[in-house]
Amino acid sequence: MSEALARDPRRGRRPASRNLTHELRETLGQAIVGERFEGPFPTEFELAKQHGLSRSVTREAVKMLTAKGLLSARRRVGTVIEPRERWNLLDPDVLRWLLQREFSLELLKHFTELRLAIEPTAARLAAINGSDAAIARIAEGLETMAAAENGVGSALDADIDFHIAILGAAGNPFYLQFEELIRTALSRSIAFTNRYGGTANLKEHGDVLRAIAAHDADAADRAMRLLIDNVLALIGRASAEGFGTE
Repeated sequence: MSEALARDPRRGRRPASRNLTHELRETLGQAIVGERFEGPFPTEFELAKQHGLSRSVTREAVKMLTAKGLLSARRRVGTVIEPRERWNLLDPDVLRWLLQREFSLELLKHFTELRLAIEPTAARLAAINGSDAAIARIAEGLETMAAAENGVGSALDADIDFHIAILGAAGNPFYLQFEELIRTALSRSIAFTNRYGGTANLKEHGDVLRAIAAHDADAADRAMRLLIDNVLALIGRASAEGFGTE
């Protein structure tokens, strides 16, 4: 790993220290969330030696992971890995590292329940505040989903774009802060749906779009809630059948 981080194969020389820091953060973050560390977390000196990096690079990577709640510095003990309850689970990197672990229906259920707390209200606000241009972006997402069902383009990307466009149409900048969270959670949710229950339901997505385009806030809320409730029901059936445990 030290050689991989130490040199940029495209240029044959060391890349900027910023890139090295982010690569080390990625490597350590995956290892922490994947519970691959045995014993105490390495010291700054040990990390620098193991990965062939400078102390400043390792120090900055540890600071980044500390900000995400994965690590903390304790007097007379050093840097320690924090329990999962203290991790910032809303951080897109932490969320992605969790999803890269072994598949878990329980984790997927938790993500979907969080979507249920965010997306129906976003759809409601999109119906109230959505401009013609914003609604057109939602419609474009649905059209791309339909094309993907016929083998044109990526169904995963199209479905994600549809939901992200609704967050943007809500007209509330705080909803846009959930973009990476929703994007990451949806990528795993849609992959599960495609494996277990077939492709996304275009009619249900169309119902959401039609309600937003008609500026019917109650209908938009109901349509999005139904869409996500159906995903939760699918997860429940999969769990009862032991899906993903074989």
